[in-house]
Parts: sequence; structure tokens; C-alpha cells
Amino acid sequence: MATVNYSIPDDVKELFNTAFTGRNRSAVVSELMRQAAEQELRLRRRREAIDAVLEERSHLAPVAQQLINDVLNEVRQ
Repeated sequence: MATVNYSIPDDVKELFNTAFTGRNRSAVVSELMRQAAEQELRLRRRREAIDAVLEERSHLAPVAQQLINDVLNEVRQ
């Protein structure tokens, strides 16, 4: 198991210690770090997906709004 040292503001340390009194703080920090990393990776994948869609759309010819409306009306019937 690795050891990590971070400097944090005193008020954050006090808040953390108060919130997690009686719990294994190493386990809590580990879980919070895991959640933060997973969230960051999800956001990165979303950004990449959005960029890919926008890139693909940049190569498509525009479609007239009337054609879109006609198709939507046809699908709704």
C-alpha cells in the first residue's frame, strides 16, 4: 500500500476529522480519491465524445429546418 502526503488547510483538516470521527480516515480518503478519479475520467470521456460528435458534425452539410420539421411530423404520426 502506498503512502501519500498532501498539505491541506487547517480548516479542511478539522472539518474532515469532525465529519469522520471514529472511522478509518485512510479508508475514507482512499474512497474519496477513487470517486474523484472516476468522476474526472467520466468527464474526460464525455468531453472526448462531445468533441468527436462536433468534429463529425462539422463535415456534414446543413439541413433545412423545414425538412427537419417535415421528418419530425412524419415520425410523430
